Amino acid sequence: MEAAERALYAELRRRGIADRVLEAMAAVPRALFAPAAYGPRAYANEPLPLPEGQTISQPYVVARMCEMLELQGDERVLDVGTGSGWHAAVLARLARRVWSIERFASLSRLAARNLEAAGVRNVTLIVGDGTLGYPDAAPYDAINVAAGAVDHVPPALEAQLADGGRLVAPVDDRLVLVRRHGDTLHLERHEGVRFVPLVGEG
Repeated sequence: MEAAERALYAELRRRGIADRVLEAMAAVPRALFAPAAYGPRAYANEPLPLPEGQTISQPYVVARMCEMLELQGDERVLDVGTGSGWHAAVLARLARRVWSIERFASLSRLAARNLEAAGVRNVTLIVGDGTLGYPDAAPYDAINVAAGAVDHVPPALEAQLADGGRLVAPVDDRLVLVRRHGDTLHLERHEGVRFVPLVGEG
């Protein structure tokens, strides 16, 4: 493990991230998913640019979102906003299976190459409108939304959440956690974040 990578995980541990999440992140090193031009910055605790005006998310935010989903290892997870595939890869280490949807076909192809290089086999990639989710595999035990919504979580995503399921998303520059209990949705607001906008019909 590189010194920069060790320093990143030490920082995340100091900020309260659990070892199980850190181990999942270490199993799929961010450098495999970040543009090669950024070199050592792959392990900086900051977002990095991707093609199509997208980003690979800040490691602390990825870790927090994974923790908020409370994954135990047997879940079916929907990941909205594949990007380079790193967030999906971390989720895949924490859950049984991940479906990851991306509106840019070029990024989905990039993610496929990155996931193959990282040896991740339990992620299914879909090109489509993430605000509409992926009804074909619903319901999901957990839904991760890696793009910023305005005013509310897209209703189609909430509808695809299983009873007892959790959804985490940035809404109006704050992380929110939605829990489903039967027909009732409970929303919690957490810390401030910045994401590229969630674009689609939903």
